Amino acid sequence: MEIRLENLTKVFTDKYGNETRAVDGLTITIPSGKLIGLLGPSGCGKSTTLFMIAGLLKPSGGKIFFGDDDVTKLAPEKRGIGLVFQNYALYPHMTVRQNIMFPLENLNINRSEAESLVQDMANLVGIGELLSRKPAQLSGGQQQRVAIARALVKKPRVLLLDEPLSNLDARLRLQTREEIKRIQRETGITTIFVTHDQEEAMSISDQMVVLDFGVKQQVDHPQEMYNSPDNLFVAKFLGNPPINILNGTVKDKTIIVNNQVEIGTTDAKDGEYTIGIRPEHFKIDPMNGFEVTAEDIEHIGRDTMIRFMINDTMVRAIVDSDELSRTKDIRLTVKQHKILVFDKDTGAVLL
Repeated sequence: MEIRLENLTKVFTDKYGNETRAVDGLTITIPSGKLIGLLGPSGCGKSTTLFMIAGLLKPSGGKIFFGDDDVTKLAPEKRGIGLVFQNYALYPHMTVRQNIMFPLENLNINRSEAESLVQDMANLVGIGELLSRKPAQLSGGQQQRVAIARALVKKPRVLLLDEPLSNLDARLRLQTREEIKRIQRETGITTIFVTHDQEEAMSISDQMVVLDFGVKQQVDHPQEMYNSPDNLFVAKFLGNPPINILNGTVKDKTIIVNNQVEIGTTDAKDGEYTIGIRPEHFKIDPMNGFEVTAEDIEHIGRDTMIRFMINDTMVRAIVDSDELSRTKDIRLTVKQHKILVFDKDTGAVLL
């Protein structure tokens, strides 16, 4: 089921008449059968967007289409959605079987068929042997699977997940996000996954939509977005450790950062720019590199993190541990095709 948002807008007004534009003219197309990560910092409008798609919030403007159907004014129960909340929202007095079956009770499905659907969904999410338990007897990851099974049992056209992993510990987050990806692939249901965790979104999404203050910043495949951000905001939002941001000057096609180090060449015209270099895009080069004085060296398995100063800016570089151990002086170069040049005023990427 393809989802189209056309100029979708949501404005909240407080009791004093002050307006907050939570979502501002959002226009995107979500391809049928794909898992889309909707992400951005807290307050960027991602959950508001999800709740408008679900029908829980009424848009201030714009339209929502499921395929060719305009669902902008449809009630949530008529949209054919499955919704999984951050807090699971399970009924504590019901068993797992009863929780999963609950959405079927008003659909005039006979008991045997409903039981079969519940068992199929429970098996799909890996809790087929837990149907007689109550939510309090389950781990957080198991409760999340019950919530997903309950959302899927009525065979929705669209699956919506609002920060579904935020209440899980690190190990369960990793395991559950892999399960969500598997379940989505097996069902083929168009899925929108809201998160503020960029690693989470990059690991499971077919495409990502990055928002800031309700405005679309970029829509792309995760690795493409990481390698080729449209602007400084996206470049800074994605990546751990974060991208290095430096003041740059271009003169006669040479890039000089922080008025100190020449790092490469560019076709940009002479002027002032913002330069972005991801830590992994440095490399050891004893012959041609610029010399750095390490403020700190941290060994992380096969790689090593070096922290050093360029004038008053701390820079992180991730280099091969073996290469570093073979040289006494640390001299670095930057992979030329990985240097990002941003407009100083707008933040738009130039190269």
